[in-house]
Amino acid sequence: MTTRPILIRNVRILDVGDAFDQVGDLLLRDGHVASRGGHVSPSDAIVIDGTSLVATPGFIDFHAHLREPGFEDKETIATGAAAGARGGFTTLCAMPNTNPAIDNGTVVDFVLQRAREAGPVRVLAVGAVTIGRAGKVLTDMEELAGAGVVAFTDDGAPVADARMMRNALLYAADLGLPVVDHCEDYTLTKGTGIHDGWVASRLGLAGYPSAGEESLVARDIALAGMTGGWFHAAHLSTAGGAELVRRAKQRGLRVTAEVTPHHLTMTEEWVLGHQGRHARGPLTAAAYDTHAKVSPPLRAIDDRAAMVEALKDGTIDSIATDHAPHTWSDKTMPFDDANVGLSVLETAFGSLMALVHGGELPLETLIRKLTVGPAAMLGPRHAGLATLRPGTPADVVLFDPNEEWVVDTARFASKGKNTPLRGATLKGRVRLTIAQGQIVHDGMQPETLKKVARS
Repeated sequence: MTTRPILIRNVRILDVGDAFDQVGDLLLRDGHVASRGGHVSPSDAIVIDGTSLVATPGFIDFHAHLREPGFEDKETIATGAAAGARGGFTTLCAMPNTNPAIDNGTVVDFVLQRAREAGPVRVLAVGAVTIGRAGKVLTDMEELAGAGVVAFTDDGAPVADARMMRNALLYAADLGLPVVDHCEDYTLTKGTGIHDGWVASRLGLAGYPSAGEESLVARDIALAGMTGGWFHAAHLSTAGGAELVRRAKQRGLRVTAEVTPHHLTMTEEWVLGHQGRHARGPLTAAAYDTHAKVSPPLRAIDDRAAMVEALKDGTIDSIATDHAPHTWSDKTMPFDDANVGLSVLETAFGSLMALVHGGELPLETLIRKLTVGPAAMLGPRHAGLATLRPGTPADVVLFDPNEEWVVDTARFASKGKNTPLRGATLKGRVRLTIAQGQIVHDGMQPETLKKVARS
């Protein structure tokens, strides 16, 4: 990794948070943005040719499962950070469904120390709502906030008890932090792993109804109104859930929401295999694809379209990967028994660009939801992460919006190879990622990178 200044020449600098969109030079020095636009020629910089490329602030993922401590066979903080860098993410928020859970200051300290050892990709901790994520006793939220957590959640499981959720919202409100809930009513979803739709019927599988998500979204919105707390809906997936959040915002409640790349780009048909193609044809051996099993499940076509619309109209604030790496054995079993979750960090941007190329989403909106939206969740301590304004942290992603590439899971930095996108051709590729002024992923063509500028 370099400590030398970095100059990206002749690049489109797209900083939606600062309303800046201009072709020019971007100079990074001493871990910060030194200048943008115009043309500069420092004699000591690494020079990168940015012609035909786009530079934006590094992406921020508010929801990633990095598995450490306790499940290092699935992922470690170091491998998760490397995967994030490959995908253009310079900030990752680590979920607390670890062993032990991130439910006290000591575990927070461990996670942050491991993150520092892993390198300059910023890893922030999310604290548990309840001790052990068992849903019985609230954590010491003040201790967790003092240790540096950016939010609270029992993700992987809902806060099922309404009184517990109410109290969590009250305490978190005093700390200025959101409570993120995995909105799932187990009394409606137990034993299910696929959307309650025509694909489930065809495969003879028990379906996860939309109401299993929407009922808890509605409850948590009501509790946010009651307490004045900040409720954030994790991985929203249904049209009804989006409408509930939309109405809550219209009422002025402090409610935010995220959506994953897979709920924006995939539907229930992907469980039939063949990446959703030929869904109405005869069943093949590719059906019951456990790599398409995720929670909440991939939904119906109308739900996917509703997620895109909710992203565009501001109902949904951000895109979060819900990166959930698993081992080969976790997924190589009967559908009902397989673990839920996808490995997403390295494919997120390429898959999302299909919405841009398909005319469903402007590029500027996509970048906003990967930068400005999640940055707003992190609070003033992390101000400046979603802009390339001079003086802000040098977190930058450089991408080619038109480059096509084939997903090869054997080359993933993540330990998790569990994605239904294996072998898919995506259009839009991260070429370079810079975190805190250091190159953490270099996928540039050799001729575009020079060691030292010669002015």
